[in-house]
Amino acid sequence: MSTSTAINASSILVLGATGKTGRRVTDLLGAAARPASRSSSTRFDWSDQDTWEPALAGTTAVYVVPPEDPSLLAEFVPLAVKSGVTRLVLLSMRGAPDDDPFEAAIKDSGVEWTILRPTWFMQNFDEDMFAAPVQHGELAVPAGGGVHPFIDVVDIAEVALVALTQPGHDGQTYELSGPEALSFPEMLARITEITGKPVQYDDIAPEEFVASMRTLGYPGEIADLVTMLLVRIRTGEEAHLSDGVRRVLGRAPRTFADYLGSSKFA
Repeated sequence: MSTSTAINASSILVLGATGKTGRRVTDLLGAAARPASRSSSTRFDWSDQDTWEPALAGTTAVYVVPPEDPSLLAEFVPLAVKSGVTRLVLLSMRGAPDDDPFEAAIKDSGVEWTILRPTWFMQNFDEDMFAAPVQHGELAVPAGGGVHPFIDVVDIAEVALVALTQPGHDGQTYELSGPEALSFPEMLARITEITGKPVQYDDIAPEEFVASMRTLGYPGEIADLVTMLLVRIRTGEEAHLSDGVRRVLGRAPRTFADYLGSSKFA
């Protein structure tokens, strides 16, 4: 493992730059960022390896939002190192096993690495999976009354910024969560307080949720994974808080109220 040194880079490659975390990491990095995605000026497509090397040229660090296929990441990492990358920061997920192939590809890179394992994103309620159901006044998920410490993606982006640009984070895996564990009914009630529009919560069976995701066009493996994670909330396995945000940023994570104040609901 190499000794951590501060990176003073003119270009840090941000994969998934149009996504929830990548967009914010790009904004925080400013001129140091090289945002890359299928629709960015720097084009990057996991399914088109011809886009990899041009995106990597001249970069020294990469914020990695991984593909669905871990074998692609295993091919990308050596190319990144060969291209001169000396630091990798991976967006992983809470509950990733110790032998997770995505994390293994980063850890086995031979360069400085940091793993971020966040909980579910608060922004799912206004930017992603739950946004349309919430807007239509009814959200159906198989989470029961279980609680979970959703995290504001702004916190993830700020942790990523530090890991990408500052020393002292090589070889670290940061478990990231919000400061409070809330149930879906509690969160929906708080959204209703802001918008004045009631949102009904329906606790449905896991198999019904899987079927609904597939109907919406999600691949089977993604539908199964998301359902499994929601069931973990239901069974109480996801209620615990994590201290990664405070360890890296020296402050408490943003609350759900903080998120709502800056969200599309405000």
